[in-house]
Amino acid sequence: MRFMLIVKANEQSEAGVMPSRELIAEMMKFNEKLANAGVLLSLDGLHPSSKGARVSFKNGKPTVTDGPFSETKELIGGYWFIEAASREEAIGWAMLSPAPNGNGEGIIEVRQLVEMSDFPADTIDQDAIDRVLAAKQGA
Repeated sequence: MRFMLIVKANEQSEAGVMPSRELIAEMMKFNEKLANAGVLLSLDGLHPSSKGARVSFKNGKPTVTDGPFSETKELIGGYWFIEAASREEAIGWAMLSPAPNGNGEGIIEVRQLVEMSDFPADTIDQDAIDRVLAAKQGA
């Protein structure tokens, strides 16, 4: 099963303040631990929402809103994608992380990714999936 470990943004990350050297070093050790265990699929940090945009839909019409966005506790500051045998294992990995916002603070949300096998078979267009995968590999 694949899981996303979502690091919640805080006021400092939203202000564009980079983590301390110490926190970066701790995070790199954690990243190495994930990689060495063979569970790390990908990871990234995100720029503040002031550099982002939201596309909202109402009645099928998209509207673009430029950042920043006010509610920092609901924003994503970074993430890891990992492969884990269970929700409990994914939570265990999140618990091994250094506190992601420094000073012993932060929130990591653990969410399982929806897999194609989770959808009812009669809703899947295998030809469309194959085209998407082929296009992805060609990119």
